[in-house]
Amino acid sequence: MSINSWPALDGMAYGGDYNPEQWSREVWDEDVALMREAGVNLVSVGIFSWAMLEPKEGLYDFSWMDELLDLLHANGIAVDLGTPSVSPPAWFFHAYPESRVITKDGTVMGFGSRGMASHASTEYREAIARMATELARHYADHPAVVMWHVHNEYGVPVGEDFGPRSVANWRLWLQGRYSTLEALNEAWGTAFWGQRYGDWEHVVAPAATPTIANPAMKLDWARFTDDQLRECFRIERDAIRQHSDKPVTTNFMAHQSWNTDLWKWAQEVDVVSDDHYLWAPDPDGHVGLALSADLTRSVGGNDPWILMEHSSSAVNWQGRNVAKRPGEERRNALTHVGRGADGILFFQWRASRSGAEKFHSAMLPHAGKDSRVFREVVQLGQHLKDIAEVRGSRVVADVAVLYDWESLWAHDLEWRPSDDMQFRERMRAYYERLWRDDVTVDFAHPEADLSGYRLVVAPSSYLLTAAAGENLCAYVAGGGTLLVGAFSGIVDEHDAVHAGGFGAPLKDALGLTVEEFLPLREGETCDVVFDGAAMTADAWAEDIALAGAEVRGTFAGGPGDALPAITRHQHGQGAGWYVGARLTHETLAPVFAQVYADAGIVPAGGPEGLETITRHGADHDFVIAVNHREDAVSLSITGTELLSGAQIDGTLDLKGGDAAVVRIARAQQGGGA
Repeated sequence: MSINSWPALDGMAYGGDYNPEQWSREVWDEDVALMREAGVNLVSVGIFSWAMLEPKEGLYDFSWMDELLDLLHANGIAVDLGTPSVSPPAWFFHAYPESRVITKDGTVMGFGSRGMASHASTEYREAIARMATELARHYADHPAVVMWHVHNEYGVPVGEDFGPRSVANWRLWLQGRYSTLEALNEAWGTAFWGQRYGDWEHVVAPAATPTIANPAMKLDWARFTDDQLRECFRIERDAIRQHSDKPVTTNFMAHQSWNTDLWKWAQEVDVVSDDHYLWAPDPDGHVGLALSADLTRSVGGNDPWILMEHSSSAVNWQGRNVAKRPGEERRNALTHVGRGADGILFFQWRASRSGAEKFHSAMLPHAGKDSRVFREVVQLGQHLKDIAEVRGSRVVADVAVLYDWESLWAHDLEWRPSDDMQFRERMRAYYERLWRDDVTVDFAHPEADLSGYRLVVAPSSYLLTAAAGENLCAYVAGGGTLLVGAFSGIVDEHDAVHAGGFGAPLKDALGLTVEEFLPLREGETCDVVFDGAAMTADAWAEDIALAGAEVRGTFAGGPGDALPAITRHQHGQGAGWYVGARLTHETLAPVFAQVYADAGIVPAGGPEGLETITRHGADHDFVIAVNHREDAVSLSITGTELLSGAQIDGTLDLKGGDAAVVRIARAQQGGGA
């Protein structure tokens, strides 16, 4: 069967989750009329509808879905049809109580939420296969259906399951990975604390223990959990493909999920899609948004992708659910478009009156159509029509940031030298420096081909395989510039310290190893003197053992006083930089300036808070400019501004909080003022 790789839609995809089962039939007619007013052309339906689609085991009722899809199609609205496997009905858990999730402390999760089923359950797997098969058989040729949406946010809220079936699967998974107990004992270092296994039946899962469980075991458990989730996805996807050639997706949560290795997941879907929600405590949440968008595009091999969910205003699940200000929804959406999204969808279309998410914003809020949020939704729908020609264009980057979920899993285990050194925090600090310099980046796996990039940045590569180390050293020797953050190259794929010590896999590229970590106490700081200027560092210092590297920055004060803090090493045709301190995105600025010079990269140099991204099309390029400042800025550019139709002859004036999409001649560069 030839699989289509993109939903059959004209222009950009626009819409959101639609849950009509929460509403009476007359509301459906109002919904589709307002969808047409808003420019909606795609809705996701059925994601939480298992109890209505199969009210009793083996008894399927598609009559209401038939009526809904016919109504949507008659109104020109396409459907991303969901499989409801994220929320099995009450009858399922009554019939198969052993399919409930068991937590690491032995608690059995009850019914009444979502994501409640054990992915190891045979009955669950059989039930989702039957449902996916019935849906695909029934709707394979329905003209409304342009894409399939399997499950919802795998690993959220539950990925791990410590029940007996999961543990049995775990043992089989380990036997497939290691073949022999001797190999497993070696990989896990079970000689420590007398943990050696002599029988496969004695191998346990890393459930609650008196103190921390074996870290190598916990790292493999994370891999196993990810593989088990992906097995369930494949069960549904393959059932659908027996009957339908429409593309299949599932919604990722890039940089916001823990259980899923998206480099692997992206190989399983036809279209990459992502959910992104701003973190309200972060006043610069738009930076994290850009990070997630770039990461989503990158795991999908730079193909166009879909923002499957985001919020029109506030969410409901944070401690303080901050509402988006006027224009913020538009800026968020266009940032995603700039970073490769060809579809912008929300959760959800109509705000729920009942249930856990009744305070979550929606395209059609409780205030109704005569509201600021809905007016902005309508405006955004028109904007996406105005920029339809952007669809299919690509983002090209000269800089790669290394991102590895296995390193995240290992890094964030217990008993590390300092709780202050966290994977996501370090990733954000280095990414934010690049973002504020208006440098567009891809993300890449440490073992990927990096030869096309002028600069590779490794903010947090605690786990680095020998193959990845060789890859990075070869990259530098071939003429690349590499910037590595502290606490990198420490352990191998089994969370064992590399032979040769801390940083050994990068010794050739960086000209150093690390003799000892020198964490600071909570609240303590020290200085790093770089190019004659002092800047404040906190939380972390290192005792660096030089092996050819040139010292460019030195600790002043603290446990690393007078020791090297920042180094540069010429290796072959390229250079390897190392930062052995915890610096913020502000204090990283002078370091990056030198690194950019090495790499031959010239940042755009626009005003702080002006975000510009270029998408490259077949005939034209498109510059998406988003002004996150309160005051106006000017952008040096010539072309057609697609949202207004205005011709720009040299200067675009962008008001505070405004955004623009400019079609330009090939290879024109814009600059802010």
